[in-house]
Amino acid sequence: MNEKKRGGLGLSPNIIFIGFISLLTDVSSELIFTLMPLFLANVLGAATVVIGLIEGVAESTASLMKLASGWLSDRLHNRKLLSFAGYALSSLSKPFMLIASAWQPIMAIRFADRLGKGIRAAPRDALVGDSVDEDNRGKAYGFHKAMDTSGAAIGLSLAALVVFLMQRDVVNLQVDTYHWMIMLGIIPAFLALIFFIFIKEPPKKPLTACNAPAATGRPAGRLGKKFYIFITIMFLFTLGNSSDAFIVLRAQDLGNSVFLISLMLIMFNVIYALFSLPAGILSDKLGRRSVIIAGWAIYAVVYLGLALAKQGWMIWVLYALYGLYYGLTQGVYRALVCDLVPEDLRGTAFGVFNGVVGITLLPASLIAGWLWQSIGSAAPFYFGAILSGLSAIGLIVFVRE
Repeated sequence: MNEKKRGGLGLSPNIIFIGFISLLTDVSSELIFTLMPLFLANVLGAATVVIGLIEGVAESTASLMKLASGWLSDRLHNRKLLSFAGYALSSLSKPFMLIASAWQPIMAIRFADRLGKGIRAAPRDALVGDSVDEDNRGKAYGFHKAMDTSGAAIGLSLAALVVFLMQRDVVNLQVDTYHWMIMLGIIPAFLALIFFIFIKEPPKKPLTACNAPAATGRPAGRLGKKFYIFITIMFLFTLGNSSDAFIVLRAQDLGNSVFLISLMLIMFNVIYALFSLPAGILSDKLGRRSVIIAGWAIYAVVYLGLALAKQGWMIWVLYALYGLYYGLTQGVYRALVCDLVPEDLRGTAFGVFNGVVGITLLPASLIAGWLWQSIGSAAPFYFGAILSGLSAIGLIVFVRE
């Protein structure tokens, strides 16, 4: 069976089923982990530096696995097996959140969850690229991000419902409320694994796409200068893009209750989902770079706004724009990576991309936590806005499609 044969939306069955796996996984993750910073701060009394440490260590250490799993998927020619292993590890780690009563075990659980993501991310992204033709690459990655983010919106809607039923307008998150979120979140995490029955490993084919070596004269063992320039720019951007936990804390800092923050996150994910597929299609027609630069410009505006915001309602407007930034960029990043490298190195390339971005989150989150405590809650957002502007300039000057 040719896995690039088009089904719904002109995409292959693989793309559709991978989308449902991501949707269910994000329902689970948003229920369990999005309000985790509030559980740490409100229930366990953890400092912002500790919250930054947990997010940074989990993301960055697990990112080392992204490098290895991407390379391994190229060597084994089996993206599906590694993807399944990563999703399964994340699913198995989540029930332990029910018995965690200190920040140290939560860091271990968060690490296991992110390690699972590290194992699956690069093989899954490469599997999407293997399952679609070149002309629909942006569309495929846009669809995947739309499904992924729709799951987040559903998960956050369920979280908001739990908060509404359990504590209404109480500002601080309560332990019973959070435990109900965890119990609900465990179910879709395991349901997602069933969809792997329908995923097919696409057959290997001659290198004719993704700037294959035959077309560029570049040795197959190298990812290429353009790819490494893009990765360097992504490193600079990510250094100012700390964990979104700080945006959640900023929203609470300006007087938003847990319930209002939940609604805000739902709005963010709905906008993210709505714009992901159109952004991918637009990048197929106009080019990836222009769409990414537009997204980074919006990001800079959002972070400046977060630094200057004085009232809680302002966060709603900024979070809406933040969803637009995500919709414009997240799928398009992956389509650009696929454009820049040979097909037989897709797994390695996505491992490097995901790994560098993830590893950079450790210094980014630690810097943000330090700036927040040492200078003020606005400081991390000024820092992020400046680096976003510099990154956009770098993309304009150094990256040509």
